[in-house]
Amino acid sequence: MNLDWRDDQPIYRQLYRQILAGIADGSLKEGEALPSVRKLATSLQLNPVTVSRAIQLLADEQWVVKRRGLGMFVTEGARDRMKQQQRQQFLQQTWPAVLQQIHQLQLDPQPLIRQLQQLDSTPVTQRKGKTP
Repeated sequence: MNLDWRDDQPIYRQLYRQILAGIADGSLKEGEALPSVRKLATSLQLNPVTVSRAIQLLADEQWVVKRRGLGMFVTEGARDRMKQQQRQQFLQQTWPAVLQQIHQLQLDPQPLIRQLQQLDSTPVTQRKGKTP
């Protein structure tokens, strides 16, 4: 996990986002146990209350679930739900801004479409920074 904490937002929020990133990229698998609050706090050199706040936020949003006596586990279906939320955000926020910029720059959409088609035909394992 990234230990490069920034001053522009609370550390518990940064930890929350890092755990979400682990779920999104598959390094934290669905059904997998999270390390205990104490273990995370020790390994990241954070106050246990800070770690607990991040974990509670994840639980409140149902990214993780508590199993009594066992700990916190990544919720089944969390990765698919996250991808769906990211798609929605892209289509509602990012894509309109991209379209506006294409229009402002008077770009020809045909080369962009060809690039998208090439990307679509490229195996995931050959895409830059992507793993299956």
